[in-house]
Amino acid sequence: MLTSTEAKQFAEHWIHSWNSHNLDAILSHYCPDVVLTSPAVAQLLKESSGTLKGRDALGRYFARGLEAYPNLTFVLHDVLCGLNSVVLYYTNQKGTKTGEYMELDGGKVVRVVANYSA
Repeated sequence: MLTSTEAKQFAEHWIHSWNSHNLDAILSHYCPDVVLTSPAVAQLLKESSGTLKGRDALGRYFARGLEAYPNLTFVLHDVLCGLNSVVLYYTNQKGTKTGEYMELDGGKVVRVVANYSA
């Protein structure tokens, strides 16, 4: 079971990794067989399912996103804690609100579903 302290520490490190644009640090949060579903995948990669599988695929996607948005910055607003999951609620440099549901195993993300403000 994930404690609220662990969830907050995870969230702070995840946000810091993104804000530093350190791809290795970003990817360190994900297990090798992670599954990510996001409308941004469908938009940026023209992948109709919006789903990527595996840390390597995430690495290519995240690298493309960092390249497309060189001023990318996340501001964390809240961390919601479940048994083995977190929801990170944050805004980006454009003011878009995002909620990412992340299932964790051994402290690493195994599944993530991203949702964005309309």
